[in-house]
Amino acid sequence: MNTSFSFKIYATTDQLPANWDTLTVGTVFLTKAYLEVLEKSAPKNMICNFIGIFENEELVGVALSQFLDLNKLESFGERDKCVKSAVRNFAFKNFCSHVLVIGNNMLTGQNAFSFSDKTDKVEALRTLKLASEELKSIFKSKRKKIHITTFKDFSADEVGIFDIPEFKNNYKFFTQPNMVFTINENWRTEQDYIDALTKKYRDQYKRARKKAEGIVKRKMHLDDIIAHENAIYELYHHVAKNAPFNTFFLPKNHFRVFKELLKDKFLFYGYFQDGQLIGFNTLIKNGNVMDTYFLGYDEGIQREKMLYLNMLYDMIAFSINKGFKEIVFARTALEIKSSVGAKPVQMFGFVEHSNPAINTKMDKLFCYLEPKTDWQERNPFK
Repeated sequence: MNTSFSFKIYATTDQLPANWDTLTVGTVFLTKAYLEVLEKSAPKNMICNFIGIFENEELVGVALSQFLDLNKLESFGERDKCVKSAVRNFAFKNFCSHVLVIGNNMLTGQNAFSFSDKTDKVEALRTLKLASEELKSIFKSKRKKIHITTFKDFSADEVGIFDIPEFKNNYKFFTQPNMVFTINENWRTEQDYIDALTKKYRDQYKRARKKAEGIVKRKMHLDDIIAHENAIYELYHHVAKNAPFNTFFLPKNHFRVFKELLKDKFLFYGYFQDGQLIGFNTLIKNGNVMDTYFLGYDEGIQREKMLYLNMLYDMIAFSINKGFKEIVFARTALEIKSSVGAKPVQMFGFVEHSNPAINTKMDKLFCYLEPKTDWQERNPFK
């Protein structure tokens, strides 16, 4: 290791160096304010640590780690009842239940680390790998043996940095793609988007909008989020537990804390029918990129009113109106996101099991750990 490089591991945000945020220019998801959201409202089976990378005592990199204890989960996901799911659940419970993520398991995209342009990024990554080994020792001392260590999520353009000896025993995997919607630079309004659609998808848009008549969409402020906290959590939890796969569940206070700390960068929209909250979605402003976040809805009304599709159209309209360049729709519901114009971006990660014998079989094991989804890509534009 280059001896001019070192690292420090922090358990709380008040320990972070004063100049931490100077290293997070490209992403809101490594800023002190966002990390404080995790500190105050992370899922109960998650422990977050924050890592500073130093070169000659100068801060040149920042990173996030998340320890996940999958034994504390009430459910890995209730939608799929099949042999493969049963095998996956057995595998997680017995030899993959303690996972150390260098990155953010609650988001899609490269939210693992940010390095200074001035520094040697390969040396910084080597130092971050050493920090991950130290974290494993720290958790082991607390009787939490790490089974799996993973660095995630990286695009094809970003993975080259991992081509170093320190990662030779890691299995390079790819997951479901990140669905990214690129906003045409000539669009100024939602109508510009509608005009760009083929007749089939314009008709889909009109049908969805007609179905949603009677539903009132409302921007919700901190007081509103607090007032509706129980209903919000029920709507979120319904969607989350019916997902094909889960590694965490958000705590009830998560959205309140997010709004308190991120303020106008965190947007919360409620959907009401006859005065009752029947759905919501959330957005995070990340520079000129809009990141979609968690949502919730009443399943019966969702089907009848095409609520989820209407939420996607609302997110697109808002982002166009506000001059954003792209929308990160993340992974899940790939086909419907494709139908509104999002394109798949392949994401990669690196994973290593602490047991060398199991690690040599990671290519076989991984297909059980990462559920596959068959879907058909759509192209709604002329």
